[in-house]
Amino acid sequence: MSDPTSAEPDPLNEFSGCHEGIIRNFHQLSEFADRVEQGEDPETLRPLAKRLLRFFEDVVLEHHGEEEEELFTAVRDSLDGEADAELAQQQIDRLVREHRDLEALWSEIEPAIRRIARGKPAALDSQRARLLAERYLAHAAFEEREFLPLAKRILSKNAMSALGLSLHMRHQRKVNPYI
Repeated sequence: MSDPTSAEPDPLNEFSGCHEGIIRNFHQLSEFADRVEQGEDPETLRPLAKRLLRFFEDVVLEHHGEEEEELFTAVRDSLDGEADAELAQQQIDRLVREHRDLEALWSEIEPAIRRIARGKPAALDSQRARLLAERYLAHAAFEEREFLPLAKRILSKNAMSALGLSLHMRHQRKVNPYI
């Protein structure tokens, strides 16, 4: 998204970089669904099921929160008089709806994945798991192709700096403050 040799940090790269890992994991979810469907032993699937649970809880939900609380807020706050204001608001509304839809799909398959993570057999709806993966990949592609470039146009240098600081502070809260 930005020139890596530039002295100006681009917090939008954090979102783009996060998508790379998310995409890899959603491909793994599709593969997991295939393996469950083929009748693979839950004990052999256990490590992957555990990783998928941690991934969704620790990465996906946190990513949604960062987008909604930090990025989307920064873009909304910068819309005053912006030619792309209506388009940006429509895209933000769409992305938030998609977050809720993706989270709802996850909640349908999560109990089975949790059972498999404990080494127990479970009736995973493989079709729903693959649908979640497909929809998430489409969601991330839309963000990369449409929303992040729009956000880059809308956010001023100061808004970009404020977003970067906000993300930095958010990440610092996860570090033990008792050093």
